[in-house]
Amino acid sequence: MSAPDRTGAEPGGTGAKAAKAAGATGPAAAGTAAAGKAGGAAPSGADRAAAVRAYRPEMRPGVVIGPAVLRGPRTVHLVKHPVSGATFEIGPKEQFVLSLLDGTRGQDDVVAAYAERFRLRLPDEQWIRLLGLLGTRGLLAGAPDPAPPEPVPAEPNTFWKGTRSTVSDAHRTASRLHRVLSPFLGAWLQVPLVLASLVMIVAVLADPPAFWDGMLDLVTRPLVFVPFAVFLWFSICLHELAHGIAARRYGGVVTEIGLRWRFPTMMMYCTVDNYLFLPGLRAKLVVAAAGAHINLVLLLPFALWWALIDPADPARPPLTGALFIGIVQALSNLVPLPPLDGYRILSHLVGAVGLAPETRTYLMLRRGGGRAAVAAYPARARRVYTSYAVTAVGCVLLAVAGSVTAVVLLITG
Repeated sequence: MSAPDRTGAEPGGTGAKAAKAAGATGPAAAGTAAAGKAGGAAPSGADRAAAVRAYRPEMRPGVVIGPAVLRGPRTVHLVKHPVSGATFEIGPKEQFVLSLLDGTRGQDDVVAAYAERFRLRLPDEQWIRLLGLLGTRGLLAGAPDPAPPEPVPAEPNTFWKGTRSTVSDAHRTASRLHRVLSPFLGAWLQVPLVLASLVMIVAVLADPPAFWDGMLDLVTRPLVFVPFAVFLWFSICLHELAHGIAARRYGGVVTEIGLRWRFPTMMMYCTVDNYLFLPGLRAKLVVAAAGAHINLVLLLPFALWWALIDPADPARPPLTGALFIGIVQALSNLVPLPPLDGYRILSHLVGAVGLAPETRTYLMLRRGGGRAAVAAYPARARRVYTSYAVTAVGCVLLAVAGSVTAVVLLITG
């Protein structure tokens, strides 16, 4: 699953520039009105201050503000424009102010609420700067839309690698699939399927010699292995569609469905535009885990056959190997390393964005002896990034150890 990351640093601006940027719906318009009442003369400082206090800004309908997440040493909220799709970051204090902008509160009301919440006074300059930021971003009701973000230059497709969209309207396709499958997506069916998948995993992995011999038997029988490989490829394609359908169930917007190839492999991909803004933690976790879930569910009919077949049947060993490979393929997506689904799940559970790069930055600061920079990280951030560094190293070491063991067993027979 792909989720575009268009977040950027919070921009600033001077008070005068901000007031101008707020546009005809902001304090600048109020200042102009004050000048007109004065017979065309330039408005005085008192007139401008009165106009600013009288202005009752309102957030543009459809603006989405995400929950608090950790990025480096800061706690931020992601804000998404409803038309352009552009996103940017704000701090908790700015988020609190934005939550008050409903068209009924002026500066005095916001300042009073701000002081009650943070025990600090919101300066006039900061208030004007915030309005300027909102106006520039087109987030105030009536403000003009900002220019859409510059698209990332696409790399030309080659024989060796590339991407190609295969659906003209990905969101409509995902919506149709969701409507058809909606009766089967409830907890009444999905929870038993999860439990059945867990039973299958435990049963198959409980006998290592059997699944290892079965895997060797499978890969040495082309007439059995090739059809299974085709099945596995389609399972991976359905993995991506499952992300899109699950996201659509929670209000997600699927922007692209297509094929991505890196010679000699070719896989499907599904891009969810507003994945980080889905409502609640549960929605994000379900969407992230949907791919691995469908991979395991597709193995359940084989697991039933495997459970009922006579252990002495010649079909049992390759069937055991197929189940083992399918389970490993599904569970490997839950490893918490980017760009796997497990990395997204872990990021949501700890409430962080950019977990891997921010961990790298934190470790570089510690290694470089930047005590002042490290001290800027709150205790929670230090725990999160240190724990993830240990987790990532452990996953890599386990993967290497497993690969080496598999090669040794394959050579020694």
